[in-house]
Amino acid sequence: MADLPSRLLAAARRRLERTGGALEGSIGLNAPTDDERRAIIGITGIYRPEGVKRLTVSLAELDAAIPGGLLQALGGRIRDRAAERAAEEATREQLLATPSRHAETPWFAGWLAAMSADGTLTRLIRRGDGHLIRQACAVLDLLPASFVPLPVLAEAATGDTKALGRGSPLATLVLRALALRAYGEPERESSRRTSGEGGDHEPSPRELWESAGVVLDDLASQVLVLNLRTRGGTVVSRWLNDAATHGIPFRLTLQQQTEYEIVPDVEEIFVCENPAVLRAAAAELGTASAALVCTEGIPSAACHKLLTGCPRPRWRADFDWTGLRILASARQRHGAIPWRMGAADYSTGLELGESTPLTGSPAVSLWDPALADRMGAAGRAVMEERLIPALLADLRSTR
Repeated sequence: MADLPSRLLAAARRRLERTGGALEGSIGLNAPTDDERRAIIGITGIYRPEGVKRLTVSLAELDAAIPGGLLQALGGRIRDRAAERAAEEATREQLLATPSRHAETPWFAGWLAAMSADGTLTRLIRRGDGHLIRQACAVLDLLPASFVPLPVLAEAATGDTKALGRGSPLATLVLRALALRAYGEPERESSRRTSGEGGDHEPSPRELWESAGVVLDDLASQVLVLNLRTRGGTVVSRWLNDAATHGIPFRLTLQQQTEYEIVPDVEEIFVCENPAVLRAAAAELGTASAALVCTEGIPSAACHKLLTGCPRPRWRADFDWTGLRILASARQRHGAIPWRMGAADYSTGLELGESTPLTGSPAVSLWDPALADRMGAAGRAVMEERLIPALLADLRSTR
């Protein structure tokens, strides 16, 4: 027993684990050493010459040659990997079938499929954390929300205010789903242009949470505005009105809106995605510009709160897949009217210069189906800065 080669025992263990402990079939050793060759000769009683490339021995012969048997030599317990795989698969199927009100949406189905495909689901199951999938579904079922603090959401979904804390396994799962919901692709693979100057960055957790109406920090949640006049005599209303009197851009926080009611007093509000558009409006039009709100990428909670109950805003974004999703969401949430976001506008922008490749998961444009078709055919994205002259003409003409 002491002289039995370790490679032979290891091969036997692997075989038994695959068969659930059945002493059936054979095992083999490639390029056996002299000690291994002599051991197998002793077990089988059959001579094998030196230099043989591979040796085999049946499990039954190996079991009979070992005092107490093979199972005892291996410690008496063999993992039944076939049974483990069957149990794992059953758990996987149960988790993938977790009920959710989002079950029919492409982003939710894509989230589950991606976790199954890349091994995330398997890792969770093997370390006993499969319940996190159910908790993540419970969190997602409460979204989108209306400016709910993150701890409140965590408490409502899991009973633990800290369950969605930064870097927690549950938060990571939910953020991955929110990235698919907002961007059409996983968080780690998505990039988003928000600087208005060509810089790309991955969406931050704050951006992803706020895209679903969850507030991490009401001071950090901001919206950039120009010439937004308001009714009322609160200090924040006076700040906004003073800024509009001088055509100065103003950053409004969610905290300010929570503490002081903001009621826009304008006939029409325009919404753009990139700050370069608002900067140009301030520089070239000043007080002659219509009221303009800049989302700086996916709209923040502060942006959504400001536009809730406002006149139907005229809204635009970049001509990329995320831009189409932003506008589709704005139409549903705020009754937004597309602002130069048609197929003809895209074609005009495309003709004005070179464009970056169109990446990510395709989106639809229900307000103008030809737009998404044309974008897909061209395979190019058009940033809204290219349309600044036309946008400024719109902003001036409404005054």
